[in-house]
Amino acid sequence: MPKSVKLAKFAGFCYGVKRAVETAKKLKAENPDKNVFVLGELIHNTDVINELEALGIKTINEVPETGNGICVVRSHGEAPEVIEKIQKAGFELVDLTCPDVKKVQQTAVELAKAGYFLIIVGKAEHPEVVGIKANAKLWSENVIVASSVEQLKEFEQEIKTHKKVGVVVQTTQMLKTLNPIVEYLTSISKELHIANTICQSTAMRQAEAKELAKESDLMIVVGSKKSANTTHLAEILKNITKTIHIENDSELDNYKDIIENSEKISITAGASTPQNVIEKVVEQIR
Repeated sequence: MPKSVKLAKFAGFCYGVKRAVETAKKLKAENPDKNVFVLGELIHNTDVINELEALGIKTINEVPETGNGICVVRSHGEAPEVIEKIQKAGFELVDLTCPDVKKVQQTAVELAKAGYFLIIVGKAEHPEVVGIKANAKLWSENVIVASSVEQLKEFEQEIKTHKKVGVVVQTTQMLKTLNPIVEYLTSISKELHIANTICQSTAMRQAEAKELAKESDLMIVVGSKKSANTTHLAEILKNITKTIHIENDSELDNYKDIIENSEKISITAGASTPQNVIEKVVEQIR
């Protein structure tokens, strides 16, 4: 049995996610007779989505031609044309884009307006990045997404022809992804503006987990495999100590031997992992 089990302080719901989940529930409670829809999964956590469904809060993946009731924009944010579509369909719009994500969108727009060649550091298909790009694209054609120096090299000529290069970052990215990109851009651009928009909650969670990993035989990361910040967390920790990434306590059995042979275990969790899911894992390990 493990001799010590530690739970990270910065584990579980971040402010943006907590706000989105609580507001969605409140909307339904205050409007029991109205339809409440969320465009896309409110957060990347199946248990929470099921809980919302049970309350009558439905997930839709596309905006219908016409609709009635409330339609919620989730914390990842959306493209301006999607927001327009929601309103045109006749929904009451409730925008729960995380304030940190809103800040990235605004910064991206400001840089695009000011004539910068804009680089968004992040995963192109991630909903947050899709929204940031769409907002910036309204003001400029010169917007690209890259998550590595290799990807950026394809645009090297284009970058070199622009006087000014601006960078914003997906809120859940890792500093170790951003740093080599900044170094590379410094070598090929005349004027470089970096907005480090990695959110504070992500940065603190990663920093704390790294410290815990240094003194643990095993790190357990709890959260959805679909969640960007949870997956990044597991990636970072794998380089420091033995790490397993599980969605919830039902997966612990698959790692019985590793757990029993570990003396010091630390547990952390992604920004979309509910408290009760984390607690079950801690209890079972203890």
